[in-house]
Amino acid sequence: SPMVGTFYRSASPTAASFVEEGATVKEGDTLCIIEAMKMMNEIEAELDGKIVEILVANESAVEFGQPLFLIEGV
Repeated sequence: SPMVGTFYRSASPTAASFVEEGATVKEGDTLCIIEAMKMMNEIEAELDGKIVEILVANESAVEFGQPLFLIEGV
């Protein structure tokens, strides 16, 4: 995580998750949102790849530097 905050897998409670395990992502795709100080920050993929594992539960608190996803580059 690039910041301390709350991890959200989707834009709203009723919306679909941005990504699921097994999904292919491209650099710049939105992976999740981190809420920090009432600001919603979209976290984007830094490389093209496949989501191997989502390491954080939805609505969990995250720490700076904490891994959020395992992405296998292509």
